[in-house]
Amino acid sequence: MYNLPQKLLAEFVGTFALIFISAGSICSDQYVHASTTGVISLFSIAAAYGLAAAVMVSAISHVSGGHLNPAVTIGFWVTKKISTLDALSYWAAQLAGATLAAYLLTVVIPESAWRATGLGSPDLATDFTRFHGILLEAIITFFLVFVFFATASDPRGAINKIAGFAVGLTVTMNVLVAYPLTGAAMNPARAFGPALVARHWMNQGVYWVGPLIGGVIAGWLYNSFLLKES
Repeated sequence: MYNLPQKLLAEFVGTFALIFISAGSICSDQYVHASTTGVISLFSIAAAYGLAAAVMVSAISHVSGGHLNPAVTIGFWVTKKISTLDALSYWAAQLAGATLAAYLLTVVIPESAWRATGLGSPDLATDFTRFHGILLEAIITFFLVFVFFATASDPRGAINKIAGFAVGLTVTMNVLVAYPLTGAAMNPARAFGPALVARHWMNQGVYWVGPLIGGVIAGWLYNSFLLKES
């Protein structure tokens, strides 16, 4: 059994990697295309975010569960699989990892690239309302947390040993659908770290309310109806 400090270290490192790669891919893509069209490649961003999630969940799931996301943690908290103290500690570690990752991105990536993208901070499309943003973020986070419970939490899951792969694919498909509209954060830490460092707080509430609602519903639904024997 791992103790709480070990679990928090795993969550810190895992979330650091997740945000460094996902936000960094947006900044790097902007840098590559700045001299041409300036268009960000949707598939490259989706692949980077999905691969980072798959690798890090696989790497640390045996230590901390590999949450890497306050929305996943709240799903475990609402189903009483994690204590309030542990949940708050996980949140702190996740937000700290995201913040350090965002700060280091400003050190290693040219300022012209990261400022142009708000350090990869998610934001809403110009014709997309906050209500629709919250709804879309809630839906895609629901998918993520539902898959997380089905593969990483359910001992009867057919692929619980390769949960990271399933989680990574879920992240990728969510980004492909939602990135042009909301930035497809599905993770409050993903929004918080870059926003704090870049001071880009536009619509920040969307990326807390939506994912946390989605995480609570997914965790409760799976735990209440699918974890029980028929």
